[in-house]
Amino acid sequence: MEGKKTREEVEKSGMIDTWMRKHRLIYSGATKHPFILSIRDGTVDLEAFKTWLGQDYIFVRAFAPFVASVLIKAWKESDDSSDMEVILSGMASLNDEIAWFKSEAAKWGVQLSEVVPQKANQDYCRFLESLMSPDVEYTVAMTAFWAIEAVYQASFALCLEDGSKTPAELTETCRRWGNDGFGQYCNSLQKIANRRLGKTPDDVLSKAEVTLLRVLEHEVEFWNMSHGSA
Repeated sequence: MEGKKTREEVEKSGMIDTWMRKHRLIYSGATKHPFILSIRDGTVDLEAFKTWLGQDYIFVRAFAPFVASVLIKAWKESDDSSDMEVILSGMASLNDEIAWFKSEAAKWGVQLSEVVPQKANQDYCRFLESLMSPDVEYTVAMTAFWAIEAVYQASFALCLEDGSKTPAELTETCRRWGNDGFGQYCNSLQKIANRRLGKTPDDVLSKAEVTLLRVLEHEVEFWNMSHGSA
C-alpha cells in the first residue's frame, strides 16, 4: 500500500508522484475533463469556451495575490534561495497572462467588466485566499501552487497531441499552457514541492495532501462550470 512506504522510498520517487498514483482518478478527472476533451476532439461549444475565458480571467486576478503570498512564504521559510527565482518567473508571466485574457476576450466579444463570477469560481477564489493565511505552511501552499499550474499544463498539452482536432482558433490558447516551456516551469515547481514534502513533518504532509485533493476538486468544478454541467 502507498501509505506503508518508508519516507526514504517515497523521497526516491517523490511524494507528488506517489500522490498522483494514489489519487489518479480525480487527477484524471481534472486533466482529462469532458470540456478539455471536447476541445481536443473539435466538438467544443464555443459559448462554453467564452464562459471559461471570462471566468478564468477573474480567477487569474485572484491567483496573482496567491502567488505573491507563496513568494513571501518562500522568502521566510525556504531552505533554498533559488525557490524565489522560480516563483518570481511565474509572477512575471501573470502580467502577460492578464493582458492575453483581455486581448482574447476582445477577440471573442466577451465583455470582461460584465462577467459575474459563478459559484464554482467564487468557491475556488475563496479557497486560494484561505491559503494566503500566514498560518498556512510554505510546503502546503507550494503543493497547491504546483497543482494549479500542472492541471492546466497537462490539460492543454492533451489538446496539442498528434491526432487532436483542436479548432484552429483555440490552438493559441492550448499552446499558452500546453507548451514545453510551461511544462518545464511546472517541473521546477514540482521539484520544489517534492523537496519540501520530503522533509516535512507528518502533520504538514497530511495537510498538503488534503490541499492537493481540494485543488483537484476545485479544478473539476471549474471545468464543470465552463462546460455547463455544474
